[in-house]
Amino acid sequence: MQIDVSGDSNIGTAKVGLGPVHAAVQPSGTAHVFVANSLDDTVASFSPAPPCSVLPCSVTGLGSVVFTSLPTGSVPVFVHTTENSTVYVANSGANTVAAVSITSNVVTNIIPVGTNPVALAETPDAKKLYAVNQGDSSVTSINPLNKTVNTTITDPTINSPLWALARSDSGRVYVLSQGNGDVAVIDPNTDALVNPGTPVSAGAGANFMMYEKNSNRLYITNPTAGTVTILNAAADPPNNLLATIDLTAGPNAPCPAGCSALTVSALPDGTRAYIASLVLSGNSVAEQVTVINTSSNSITKGISLASLPVVTGCGSARFRISTATSGDSSRVYVASCDAGSVAVIRTSDDTALRNPNGTIYTLPAPVSAANPPGPGLPPPPQNPVFVIAGP
Repeated sequence: MQIDVSGDSNIGTAKVGLGPVHAAVQPSGTAHVFVANSLDDTVASFSPAPPCSVLPCSVTGLGSVVFTSLPTGSVPVFVHTTENSTVYVANSGANTVAAVSITSNVVTNIIPVGTNPVALAETPDAKKLYAVNQGDSSVTSINPLNKTVNTTITDPTINSPLWALARSDSGRVYVLSQGNGDVAVIDPNTDALVNPGTPVSAGAGANFMMYEKNSNRLYITNPTAGTVTILNAAADPPNNLLATIDLTAGPNAPCPAGCSALTVSALPDGTRAYIASLVLSGNSVAEQVTVINTSSNSITKGISLASLPVVTGCGSARFRISTATSGDSSRVYVASCDAGSVAVIRTSDDTALRNPNGTIYTLPAPVSAANPPGPGLPPPPQNPVFVIAGP
């Protein structure tokens, strides 16, 4: 589903594959969206609809979907690229990274990596690609030019890694480990760790990391502790801890009884960050977004969203809640697996959009193209599992 920011509306849907779990947008050139389909070993590619220039929006429809088949048992879980020619796919079931031609949608190379690769990070200059291997606590350095492995990086600081990001100047790559919460820093020029033995930690259980290039910061969520750690990426290594924001304690704490911080996104204008979290209570889930003033690194507001029954299967989704900010900093979009929809936050007053009757305005997931489970029954519901902003 593609959302038009100017009208907060669904302007097109694309039928991708079974079990889509992650998506990426080509950073420049002819726009393409890539989707990893974990249940049918494919990558779907399509062109997004152009943005609306006049309201009400009359733009509809996305480009035709093209599928790239991966070897059976690949189980793709992550797609990523900073190039215009190749997109890379982490195959957790095959312990490989597939290189796919953006022009022909054909797999050109299968690159062996470590056990259970779950994330990728390519430097903006496209000189290095890193595969994060959660199964054997390693990081594989890959040469994007010839699609070969440079080296495998291991260290006690790399313990069940699950996320990696490259700095905007291509000078550093950051690897987040869930096992200990440490952030390992790699020098892409040498593939050596910058901070061996002296890592900065966001606490065991940390699950997500975001890099905000304008302020040169790292934001790390920890659902176990209910915290967000903010690091200064301009420091080398980023041991300059700017703040640890506890959602369960202190002034304006949005969930004093405890909650799980799952993801964070920041406005491109650098003024605020938005933390999506949830509270589980029996068979119900309450979702909320916490607003952070990035000048003071303090909580300014809590925004309550849905409170609804837990949906079977959403608990195992990697991105049970995900967020994305619009390029003009006017909107934050919150995709919820349990809600089956996307909520919209207006950043001018940090308020969730509402319907005339006062309920939260959401963009529901499109009706499934799958066959109904039985006569007279509707198609099975769809549940958002990832949201990403366009270029």
